[in-house]
Amino acid sequence: MLATLALALCLCPVRTAGEIGRTAGISPNDLAVVINTDDPLSVQIGEYYAGHRHVPETNIARVHFGFRRALMPAREFTALKAAVDAQLPASIQAYALTWVRPYRVDCMSITSAFAFGFDDRYCANGCVTTELSRYYNSDSRRPFDDLQMRPAMLLAATSVTEARSLIDRGLASDGTAPRGTAYLLTSGDAARDVRASGYGDAQMLAGDRIAIQRLDAASISARRDVMFYFIGAVSVPELDSNTFLPGSIGDHLTSYGGALTEGSQMSSLRWLEAGAAGSYGTVVEPCNITAKFPNPGLLMRRYLSGETLIESYWKSVAMPGQGLFIGEPLAAPYRAH
Repeated sequence: MLATLALALCLCPVRTAGEIGRTAGISPNDLAVVINTDDPLSVQIGEYYAGHRHVPETNIARVHFGFRRALMPAREFTALKAAVDAQLPASIQAYALTWVRPYRVDCMSITSAFAFGFDDRYCANGCVTTELSRYYNSDSRRPFDDLQMRPAMLLAATSVTEARSLIDRGLASDGTAPRGTAYLLTSGDAARDVRASGYGDAQMLAGDRIAIQRLDAASISARRDVMFYFIGAVSVPELDSNTFLPGSIGDHLTSYGGALTEGSQMSSLRWLEAGAAGSYGTVVEPCNITAKFPNPGLLMRRYLSGETLIESYWKSVAMPGQGLFIGEPLAAPYRAH
């Protein structure tokens, strides 16, 4: 991890309703649930999620492909995505993918490949930038209608128990406005602490809507109010000692957090297993280019203003081509009901 990119941060107010897209945001009627019928766990996750989130049957796409692998070749993916889209109404705005593997399409994450189609402009060979996401910090509530892209999130779990717990936590969070704390940590790992320089901006963007603690520490432990947890580290100890509130978010900036089931670094799955509703990690070496990772301030600002997890997370990453979004897409703890 060698290079750092500083992006100008837009501090302008969110535009009013009607200026772009619709105001309701992504709902079950807008979400496609994609099930791999060759993967028994995918079938159980997809059916449980669609039933509990009341996703219409017309929004469920059933396909089949090999699932005992991390990587899917781009040619196979292109045919898969065409088969998915052929089953869905044109009104779909986002995808929920109900499996753990594969999580990579050649040089892209599978969530970004579903969002943009496979496109090597979103890849990188070495420490270089990639194509920007047109959804980054956007006020669009209808990304396909407005921007011709559909954000995707992996409902990732390694067991039915873990999957149902994740889904139930997302459901339980809706409209609860939890009064938790955002923990912004500087771990002491210079290569991975590159987001720490923006923690002041994060405090400003979150305003007084949530308590924020900035700490110089390798981790936190035994905290009972974790709503947001951002750090740069190869691995984050003591995650399980903390209580993650319903709808919470956490991620660690490192090279291979998105390598969910393989790799020498901590998998982003550990955040979900500890109780978070969503996380993020890269599947191909991104170097420490900050634009390839979530911007904590933008993510918190969007989420605290009532947007769903999938909207908030996607809008916080300027260059998501190598990044994998995982969690419960429709979790919306700060959306008024």
